[in-house]
Amino acid sequence: MHGFTTRQLHADGKTKPMNAHAMPIFLTSTFAFDSPETGADLFLGRRAGHVYSRMGNPTVETVEQVVADLENGEAAVAFGSGMAAIQASLLSVVKAGDHVICGEALYSPSLHLITQRLADLGIASSVVNTSDVQAVEDAIRDDTRIIFYETPANPTCKISDIRALAELARSKEILTLVDNTFSSPYFQRPLDLGADISLHSATKYLNGHGDVIGGIVVARSELAAKIRTYRRDTGGILSPFEAYLLLRGIRTLSLRMQRHHDNAMKLFEFLAGLPKVSKIYYPGDPTFPGHPVAIRQMTGFGGCFSFELADGLEAAKRLLKRLRLCTLAVSLGTVDTLIEHPASMTHVATPADIMERQGITSGLVRISVGCEDIEDVIADLENALKTD
Repeated sequence: MHGFTTRQLHADGKTKPMNAHAMPIFLTSTFAFDSPETGADLFLGRRAGHVYSRMGNPTVETVEQVVADLENGEAAVAFGSGMAAIQASLLSVVKAGDHVICGEALYSPSLHLITQRLADLGIASSVVNTSDVQAVEDAIRDDTRIIFYETPANPTCKISDIRALAELARSKEILTLVDNTFSSPYFQRPLDLGADISLHSATKYLNGHGDVIGGIVVARSELAAKIRTYRRDTGGILSPFEAYLLLRGIRTLSLRMQRHHDNAMKLFEFLAGLPKVSKIYYPGDPTFPGHPVAIRQMTGFGGCFSFELADGLEAAKRLLKRLRLCTLAVSLGTVDTLIEHPASMTHVATPADIMERQGITSGLVRISVGCEDIEDVIADLENALKTD
């Protein structure tokens, strides 16, 4: 098998339409048939081909092929957003009367989808600390069908043991769905550790340039087929243009991820020496509670982490107002540095008790470290943290 960087450049194959070097954008809603018989065969699945871009599109299928390869998976399914990917992954395997376990450290919309929208459909859920394997086992019921969690989790980078949870779930005939957005396939591959589904908000590190909204899931072929059928029926496919941008972004994934990682390590070291910073949530910190597990299942720690300011909310607001280089914006994984306040932005809809369990305080700031010269990012933070 070729190395990761070689695969990210060549997994789309050498043969492309009209001998194109880069995969073309197939901006077409429908595809013509050679004959009525051909059309019937395509609709009935008796031959490979394309019918309608809601069902499948060559540019979209190419990015699915590439991401599946990088995740060491059999198949991938691409969606118009990460949330669409989460919804399809869950609702393709659970139904009314079933039970879902989800991690307590979860992106706010993901948590709301599970605890509110799925509840409306008669699907029960339990919110659990997935870093504690015993707590997950205690939450399992006869009707539990899937365990969904992030690792590292947003925004406090809580680490869950993918292999241990996969082994537990498999012994109970339960599926595991891992949101791998914070790591990308470059630093972590959940399927290699026994997970059933690895999921990404492709908006983040996979694209890397802040100009795509998308999601993608990777799984074994039969499970991916169920998720693809759900996508076909509900219309959540990624657009061909977004797929093209995603393909272009992935070509530099390993280069960007290593830079994100190296910059984040240097920023962590700077922040760790500041009395104004009371706590840092970063898997690369040897004292971080999840560090030993992260070392086992990750090859690097990514570029997004959180830190808490000792003086709370006012200190956080003061910092964010004074920054000149870092961009105050949500999302993460872009080539430039983004910074935000989870309690009032990305996680504002999280119930107060869950936010407390997650460790999200009013003084917590999340930073997605970009690919700039890190000395400039450090200088920006240093100036913003200075006392008047």
